[in-house]
Order: sequence, then structure tokens, then C-alpha cells
Amino acid sequence: MANPIIVQGTTVVVPPQNGGDVSFGGAAETTHTNEESSSSKTGCNDPIFALLFYVNIVAIGAVFVIHGREALSGDQGPNYAAYIYVAIAIGVISLLASGVGLFMLMACPAFMIKAGLIFSIVVSLLWTVYAFSSSSIMYGLLGVVFFVFTVCYVKMVWGRIPFAAINMVTAGTAIKANLGVALVAIFFTLLEVGWLVLWGIAFTGTFAKTQSCDNDECSPKYWLLFLLFLSLFFTQQVLQSCVHVSVAGTVGTWWVAPNESGCCSRAVCNSFIRTLTTSFGSICFGSLLVAILQALRTLAATARQSDDCALFACIAECILSCLASLLEYFNKWAFIYVGVYGFGYIESGKSVMQLFANRGWEAIIADDLVGGAILLTCVIIGLIIGAICVGFAGMNPDFLDLVQGSKVIAFFIGMIPSVLICSILLSTIASGVNTVIVMFADAPQEFEQNHPELSGKMREAWQQFYPGSVQ
Repeated sequence: MANPIIVQGTTVVVPPQNGGDVSFGGAAETTHTNEESSSSKTGCNDPIFALLFYVNIVAIGAVFVIHGREALSGDQGPNYAAYIYVAIAIGVISLLASGVGLFMLMACPAFMIKAGLIFSIVVSLLWTVYAFSSSSIMYGLLGVVFFVFTVCYVKMVWGRIPFAAINMVTAGTAIKANLGVALVAIFFTLLEVGWLVLWGIAFTGTFAKTQSCDNDECSPKYWLLFLLFLSLFFTQQVLQSCVHVSVAGTVGTWWVAPNESGCCSRAVCNSFIRTLTTSFGSICFGSLLVAILQALRTLAATARQSDDCALFACIAECILSCLASLLEYFNKWAFIYVGVYGFGYIESGKSVMQLFANRGWEAIIADDLVGGAILLTCVIIGLIIGAICVGFAGMNPDFLDLVQGSKVIAFFIGMIPSVLICSILLSTIASGVNTVIVMFADAPQEFEQNHPELSGKMREAWQQFYPGSVQ
């Protein structure tokens, strides 16, 4: 008898394992039993990591109360009140600009994908020119190699743009049918804005009071920096992953039960509620792992810039960056199963990778063209808001004093938070595309029954660019 899998309360029947390939028109095999499926939805998964997240929030709140007042009053150094005004302005402008970017991605996916690929070529070329103009022959040669590889990659994948575009169109259709997920993304984006303000004040107050100075030379306490950066990245990863999981659950429901779609439909509400309850511990689990690597990488970068064991710090930064990227890639797919089926973090990761291994789709999931379009959008928004901050620094003496008279620092103060905020809102498209790929592997028959027109276009595109991936 078939084993049922629950997609946001909707039963999807999966045939028993037969050890063979699964052709289009039948759901992919699963390793979960009825008992496992039921148990995974009772109570909260990975609750200890949810507790750690709450401890993190309380700790930063305590630091804010202890040191924030001194930072805001200016008694211990510059007046950080200007920081609050800038942070609020950055948050509001980033939110509005991200909405425009989201509309562009949904309205003209093929154009945005092409622009993203061209952007990657331009960036590699500019880096190469900059390296040679700075008389850095080694970095210049590396830039040439990277530029050649980038051009070859773009040439190789250019013909696959229609394939990536139809995946984005399908994801966009699901999101348009459940526009409430945009409200969910805005909700978490607003939380991110508030968090950046809270953390920034706590950081500046703590850092100014605890750094060690000797003969006008100040050095940070690295263990304290690690904890502060860990808190920053942990919370940012959790908020971003909450959007990812909410979108995954919503798209999964739209896939098998389109009648439950709507702006604030059962699909959106159930997915949002489960994200903040039973699945929250799993989200915190994966997010904490990434945050640890990101905090260590930032610490290594700080040590390198301070000339503290610069060579070893540079090597450590490179290794940690690669590890963080690999773990983020794993989380991207594992969280889809967390959102769609409600499994725990470890079980979700194993299940989704086994699904693609059974299908032979490892190359397909590695071919991410949508991410380039989203990255381009985030970078453009970040550059614009960074330029706005530079202009503000020229008009506001308090803010200029806060950035030590450096317009470069002012630029990055505007760019980095805006890119983080933009990435959360635009992640709805990326999450939708990734969920579409998983669901197309897991439940193609339901897609054919509920959305025959989109199903036909996707099958045609997949057969054209990945022959044999569906039958």
C-alpha cells in the first residue's frame, strides 16, 4: 500500500519503493514510512536549537540595555544617534527597492537572468583591470583566469536560459497565486531591520568600551567579536531561512492543492505558523551551523586586516568561506523538505539529496542561473543605497564623525545592510524555484493534473536541455 506524505495538511500518495527509476507521471520514491511521517509532525523538531536562538536574542537585548544608552548619549565617544536614523532610512528604502526588484524578477525572468550572467562577466573584467592597474600582477593573472572561466561558463549556459526562465515563471505563478508569502517576507524583513538597529547599537557600545588600547593603538577582543558576529549571522540566517521555509510550504501546497491558494489562504497561513512552531528548531539548527562558519570567517578577515597572523588568517578565511558556501547550499535544499513535509533538519537533508540521487538530477540542481539574477538585483540596490549614504555623510556632521570622515565606510554602511534586507525579500523567488525543482522530482503527476499548461512547458524545457530527466 502507498505511503502518504503530508504537504501542509494535504495527502500525497507515494508508491512503494520498487528499486527502479521513476518516470514522469509517478511520484518519486521515498524512504519514509507512515510512522516516520506521522512522528515528524508531532511536536517541535530540533527544539534545543530554537532555545539557543531565544538565548541569543535575550543576550543581545541585555547588551543593548547595558551599553546601548552610553552609545546613544555619546558620553563614551561619537554620538550614535545618527546611526539609528541612517539604519531606519536604509531599512525603509531597501524595503521599497526590494519590492521593485521582486516585480522585475517576476515580470521579465529571462531578461533578468541574461543581465545576471552579463553582470558576472563585467565584474570579473573590472576586477582584472583593477588588479593590473594596482600593479598586482599575481591578482591580475588570477583575474584573467577567472574572467576566461566566467566567459566560458556564460557561453555554455546561455542556451539554458529558457529552461531557467520556465522554472522562474512556474515559481512566480505560485507566488502570485499566494501573494501572502510576500507579506511574510516583508514581515521577516522588518524584523531584520529592527535586528540590525538593535545589534548595531549593542555592537558599537560594547566594542567602544571593551577594546584594548595601548599607546593609541587599539586591538579588539576577538572572543567578544566572535560572539557578536555569531549573534548577527545566526539571527540573519534564521530570518532568511524562515522566508525560505514558508515559501516552500506554500508552493508545495499550491502544487498539490491549487484550490487552497489565495493571498492569505490556508496554504500561506499554515506554512507561516508551522515555520514559527514545529519547524523553527530545524531552521535554527541549520542556521547556527552556517552562522558559526560566517562568524569565524569574519574574525579571520578582521585579523588579516589588523595584520595579526595575516597569512594564516587569509588561508583560514578562504577555507571557512568555502565551507560556509557548501553548508548554505545544503541548507537551501534541506529546508525545502522542512517546509513542505515538516521533517527535521538532518532527515530533510538526507531525503532531498537521496531524491535527486535517485532521479540522477545532481547536475540540474547544481545549475543555478536564477541566483545570478537575484544577486544582480541585490547588488544594484546595495550600490544605490550605498551612494545615498555617502551623500548623507556629506550633509550630516554627526554621521560623518561616526564613520571617521571616511566616505568609503559610509558607503559600506549603506550597502551591506541593504543587500542583506534585499536578499530576504527576493529569496521568495529563489525559494520558489528550488521548491519547484524538488516538487517536480517528487510529485510530477500532481503537477500534471493541477497545472497541465505549466507542466507541459516545463517538461518540454527539461527534455530539451536535460534529455532523459523526465519521461
